Amino acid sequence: MKCLLCSRECKGHSGYCMGTNSRKTREKTTSVTQGRVLILERCWSRKHQESVSPPGQPLHWQNLSELLEEETKMSAEPERKFGVVVVGVGRAGFVRIRDLRNPHASSAFLNLIGFVSRRELGHIDEVQQISLEDALSSQEVEVAYICSESSSHEDYIRQFLNAGKHVLVEYPMTLSWAAAKDLWEVAEQKGKVLHEEHVELLMEEFAFLKKEVVGKDLLKGSLLFTAGPLEEERFGFPAFSGISRLTWLVSLFGELSLVSATLEERKEDQYMKMTVCLETENKRPLTWIEEKGPGLKRNRHLSFHFKSGSLENMPNVGVNKNIFLKDQNIFVQKLFGQFSEEELAAEKKRILHCLWLAEEIQKYCSSKK
Repeated sequence: MKCLLCSRECKGHSGYCMGTNSRKTREKTTSVTQGRVLILERCWSRKHQESVSPPGQPLHWQNLSELLEEETKMSAEPERKFGVVVVGVGRAGFVRIRDLRNPHASSAFLNLIGFVSRRELGHIDEVQQISLEDALSSQEVEVAYICSESSSHEDYIRQFLNAGKHVLVEYPMTLSWAAAKDLWEVAEQKGKVLHEEHVELLMEEFAFLKKEVVGKDLLKGSLLFTAGPLEEERFGFPAFSGISRLTWLVSLFGELSLVSATLEERKEDQYMKMTVCLETENKRPLTWIEEKGPGLKRNRHLSFHFKSGSLENMPNVGVNKNIFLKDQNIFVQKLFGQFSEEELAAEKKRILHCLWLAEEIQKYCSSKK
């Protein structure tokens, strides 16, 4: 792909130059150029600098701001907007509605039509409730955000894909590996985007961990997550409801294999503890523990030991801001074809691997009862 500004070849998929002599400048802006979308972040090469500053002189922030302001004016009202319906208005659904209604970069390419809920709510902040049937049949609706409980994801995804809509779904996509694989095949047959949200990969903590572990030889590690009780009937077996932690481990250390798993439950006390022993491709042990019950605070405790040293627990690395909006930015880039086939295939492979592991963990624990 060529850079949207200087026509040089880009190494990434986002439409900005990643030249070796780049001077990084992060700008919050949105632009449509030659039918393509550029969202949030640009790297400015020397050629970019020359376009806003005289040759031989350093980049002037004022000139850069003027260029971006002019470009934004030219693209203030995108020609292409996707009509969106939000299905489910719990915490995630409310956040999605908020982001869609506010003037964010990617929201400029989306038009919130309404929301679907089993409850009779009428409207939320002037956004109208519509029926599921109307959302599926409306030609105005082109995108569905599935924000309902996990147990309902599969059915909603299938209905909206079969109706010819693009789908963004909160994790986990489904509560079985086979169902997810089948839904992806449906999406590909229909030519639609199926995007599973993974905001945990957009957190400051994960960015810190990724930087810390890169290039290091792992000896062993563990990740413990604690939180209040969660209804399995609505959100699935703990390996599925906690799949964001599994996604962290897979994203940090590569594909994993299951060694063993145990599940301790005291349903009368709303308490559960799942302990999973995993192994990297290099046979390094990783332990993942999910512990939930009344009075347990939401927290992560980690311990990674490398040949070169250890990382014990997570330092304060800053506040996670707008992570659902960042996920929406990724989704919009997919709608505009800004990801390569290789990147999409790698993401799909990771998601299916994590769902497969979650299902294997569930089977293992069930066999020990």
